[in-house]
Formats: sequence, C-alpha cells, structure tokens
Amino acid sequence: MNVRTNTAQVISVRGRRAAVAGALLLAALAAAPAHAGPNEQARRIYERIAGVPPSTADWPALQSCISGGQLNFACAAQYATSAPTFYGVTLKNMVIPWTNRDQTVFAPFNDYAATVIGMVRDDKDFRTALSADILYTLKTPGLPAPSLADNNHYATAEAQGVNLMTDLQPTTQSGTYGIPAAATAGLITTRGATSSFFINGTNRAMFRYTMMNHFCNDMQTLMDTTRPTDRVRQDVARSPGGDSRVFLNTCAGCHSGMDPMAQAFAYYNFNGTAVGDGTNTGTMVYTPGQVQPKYLINANNFVYGFVTPDDSWSNRWRGGVNASLGWDTYGNAGPGYGNGAKSLGVELESTDAFAQCQVVKVFTAVCFRAPLASDQGAITSLKASFKSNGSLKQVFQKSAAACPGQ
Repeated sequence: MNVRTNTAQVISVRGRRAAVAGALLLAALAAAPAHAGPNEQARRIYERIAGVPPSTADWPALQSCISGGQLNFACAAQYATSAPTFYGVTLKNMVIPWTNRDQTVFAPFNDYAATVIGMVRDDKDFRTALSADILYTLKTPGLPAPSLADNNHYATAEAQGVNLMTDLQPTTQSGTYGIPAAATAGLITTRGATSSFFINGTNRAMFRYTMMNHFCNDMQTLMDTTRPTDRVRQDVARSPGGDSRVFLNTCAGCHSGMDPMAQAFAYYNFNGTAVGDGTNTGTMVYTPGQVQPKYLINANNFVYGFVTPDDSWSNRWRGGVNASLGWDTYGNAGPGYGNGAKSLGVELESTDAFAQCQVVKVFTAVCFRAPLASDQGAITSLKASFKSNGSLKQVFQKSAAACPGQ
C-alpha cells in the first residue's frame, strides 16, 4: 500500500475519532447538571442580559442580591436590565434582524428597533406592538429630525454611539410622521418595516415577515389547504404549469389564509428604491379609500380571481389547523374581521402564538439556546406572565432564572 495514502487514511480516521469524541464531550457537558455558585450565577445572569461582563463597580450591587449563599434571581436580573448595554447590545442585536428581509443583524438602526427597545425600557404593554400609535425617537441634540423620507435620524444616532437607555423618548407616529392615527399599526407602520416589507411586490411580504417575526412561523408551517379560496387574488395562477393540483395542494395552502388578511394593507405602499441595507430609499404612502395598484397586478393570471375593493380583512385561520394559534375569540381581538392594519394588528397580537413567540425569542437570547423539553414548564410560566401584563422586560428577567448556571 502507498505509504502516503496509508498515512492520510490514519490521519483521517484519527480526525473522525477526535470529532466524535469532541461531540460526545460537548453532549455530556450539555447534559451535566449545573453546579455554579451564587457569584457565578450572578455573573452569568448579568452577562446574558446586559451583554457584557459586570465591571468591578457592578459587583457590590450584584453581591447585594446574594443572601445566605443563595442568589435572588429577580434582584440580579432587574439590575442587569438597568444596564445601558442591555438596550444597546442585547436588545438591539435581537431586534435588528426583524427589520429587514435578509434577517441580518448587520443592518442600520431604525425606528422599528428603537420602538421595540423603548417599549421594553419603559415596560410598555408589548401586546399592543402591532396596533398602537407609538414611536420612539432620540432626544440627542444635533440629530436630523425623524422623517418618513429617510433613516438619517436613527443612522446618525447609531454612528454617534448614543445611549439607548437614556436618549430614547416616546412619541407617536401620527404626531411625528403625519400618518392618520387610525392608520398606525405599531411596528407594522414604522419606516423600518414599511421600507423593507411594503416596497415593490404585493404587500404579502409584510404579512409573511410579521408571521416570521412575531409568530415564529414561516408560511410553509402555516399552510392549510382546507380554507376557502374565494379571496385569493387574480395574480395567483390556478393551474401553475398547466396543473391545477399544484394550486390546490400548495399555493392555496398559503394564499387562502394570507390574502384575506393581507388585504388590510391595501392602502399602503413604500415608494422607493431597494439599496440592500434593510432601510431603502423613499417613503411610505398611505392612500385611504384607494387600493394600491400593486393589489391589482397580473390580473390575467386568473381573471376570475378576487379583485381587492378596499382594506377589509378576514381571518380564515380561526378555523382549520391554524385555530391552534390560539386566536382570542372571546377577548378584545374582535370578531375575526375588520378594516385596516390596526385592527389586523390587534387580531395578531392577541393570540397565544404571539405570546409564545416573544417568550421563546427572549429565552433563546438570554440562555443562548432554544428551549428544551425540560424547559417547557418555564416557558409556560413565562408565557402566562406575558399574557397577563405584556411585559417583555419581565420575560427577560425571568428567563435568566431558567438557566443561571449553564
């Protein structure tokens, strides 16, 4: 046998054995019980929430949370959420991917991210995040004024390294951007969202990314071919490639639910140019009573399809398999139909799936892993807390107690 070949095979075998051994070691460490002491637990809670290790100056306050050799998790977590880096690092890095189609953290800071961070800092009810007339701007002197026409206010603030804990201030989209209050829909109508998800296309992107960001589900996991197709628009071919089975067994699964709800955005558009950084150039347009032309494109694909007359929407997912998303049929969400983005936002943010998604995202951000089967008790408790008060800050604080020694 060739010596070089034999040597290469031996090295390859050793490499595979080392890789297997390494994987087994990591698995063993992951499965091993955590035995971190109170000081280590306090340090880890602070690091995971604040995004940086505690400084020497931070230690006295953290150690005051330790009594009788036991750490008061709530005390340590509350202290960590008072750190500027919690807002400028942990929260900012978690939220920026929600604001762009590439779902990358390497996108400019914008009003969508600022509004989430401000709502958490001020402990606003996050169950209004998709419907409220709310906006956070920066009060830092010398910044360009916030505008629907550009992202300069937020990009300049980021370039200057402003303190997001102290410099964010609450205001309204109607007062700052001039959007009619009835047309505001929380994060949906921020410039960050509209520039990414209302630009070009058919406005279905806004619905899809809202599902991804706030329901933790993409359309493939929400398909339901049992829903009626009477509200599917004309641009969707009923026999793609000449085969109607494709529509009935795939296309209809998404469009039968999505199109009736995305109709809520019929009066919105973003007139601009995509530049690839998640903010884009241009401005949002709102035309009350006038359906945007993008809703009527490609009518010849199926001339008998639905022609959008207004911004009325209907939730066909209250029945079928997606009833499991936990629609609030007896609470404040309404009857499952309405007009405009605001009422649709209420419908979405009132679900069990919305609460579950926010909790899982926070847990993952704090614990650096997705919840395991053994964490389901903690997830259930966190979700119950969020559904009762809408406090995302408390979800951060309580999540840290689920993995303090890991």
